[in-house]
Amino acid sequence: MGWLWAIIVGFVLGLLAKAILPGKQNIPLWLTTLLGIGGAIAGNAIARGLGIEATPGIDWGRHVLQLVAAIVLVAAGAAAWRAIMSRRQRTTSTRTIA
Repeated sequence: MGWLWAIIVGFVLGLLAKAILPGKQNIPLWLTTLLGIGGAIAGNAIARGLGIEATPGIDWGRHVLQLVAAIVLVAAGAAAWRAIMSRRQRTTSTRTIA
């Protein structure tokens, strides 16, 4: 059940990060989910380092850190995906068929 919950949280965080970032991020849904999972893991690690890993009630601090980490990862992932796809299109369009 832990893996399923991680995928669901990662999916939601990734979609929220895409909604918050300006412009359009042309990354596939699977990459959005993976980056959201990475944001959740990074946010938990930062929260643990700050000493707010577990608090009574809703852990707003931890959730905010998870969302910020997901935003950073989705922005970096979108830039990397755009660079990879533009390079792939350039190499494919420059090939000549004989």
